[in-house]
Amino acid sequence: MVTNTDNFVRDPQRKLYFKNILRKIFFEDWLMKLVALVITFALWVGVTGLSKPTTQRMNGIPLTLRFGNNVDAATTTQEIDIIISGDKRKIDQINRNDLVVSLDLTDVPPGDRVIQMTPNTVSITLPNGVKLDEIQPPQIVVKLETVQIKEVPVNAVTEGQLPEGFEIYSQAVNPQKISVRGPATLIRALSSVTTDKIDLSNRNADFTARQVSVNVSNPKAVLLETVVDVSFRIGEKRVERTFQVPVKGDSKHKVAVVLYGAKSLFDQLKPEDITVEIEKDAAGKETPTVTLPSSLGANVEIRKPKADR
Repeated sequence: MVTNTDNFVRDPQRKLYFKNILRKIFFEDWLMKLVALVITFALWVGVTGLSKPTTQRMNGIPLTLRFGNNVDAATTTQEIDIIISGDKRKIDQINRNDLVVSLDLTDVPPGDRVIQMTPNTVSITLPNGVKLDEIQPPQIVVKLETVQIKEVPVNAVTEGQLPEGFEIYSQAVNPQKISVRGPATLIRALSSVTTDKIDLSNRNADFTARQVSVNVSNPKAVLLETVVDVSFRIGEKRVERTFQVPVKGDSKHKVAVVLYGAKSLFDQLKPEDITVEIEKDAAGKETPTVTLPSSLGANVEIRKPKADR
């Protein structure tokens, strides 16, 4: 019995058709097809055939912590070791200096915490086909603290020497206090901050150092104001000078008046230029009152009026 299929195959025209197809596939442009086959095979080998899976340990990878704006985190673990696996060629191309492991602590409440270090709890950027398998140490201790703001005094720091015969009468910082932000434990213990050094060399008169930078030693403390002005009153070195001044209306009795000021102010000053009056309170206690010449102004300090009776 001859089927339709047998007739289809035995048909001379169809046989010729299939021979032409086979000839075109296998014999026509065979060199070009062979080259294409070789290139395809080479690409396949390059992508898959030579790829060797491997595992490698990388030591000393920096660890960074991510936390909320009102929280500070600290840990003694600054570097960790990682174990990665994947395509050997891709692993060999990794620059260890480009790797950073990031640990997200934004949802961890304040306190001393033990954090598990696993591929699921950290993030790291690796090439496609390379994965993070393990982290050493497997856990770290982290201290999370709330952040506080506190106003602390600013102390001016100076360097250099004033010219011979001069001294600083006073100095004033403006503003006197600045705000510092940081972990609660650090901020509570912080009593002051300091300025950059201000040079006093060859200064023999009042001056103001403007926009002087303020420093704080701990990097976790953040200055909310970074500069201050510092004003200096400078003048001739001061000395103490004692004058025996007669009491007004009672020349037989004198009061020892001790003055403190620039030496040149006392060169021409005489006891009779100073006025001393004795005042009595309701209990009869005597108190000397000293009046200086107006020329001395506020440049002289009265240190000790003492009655000598």
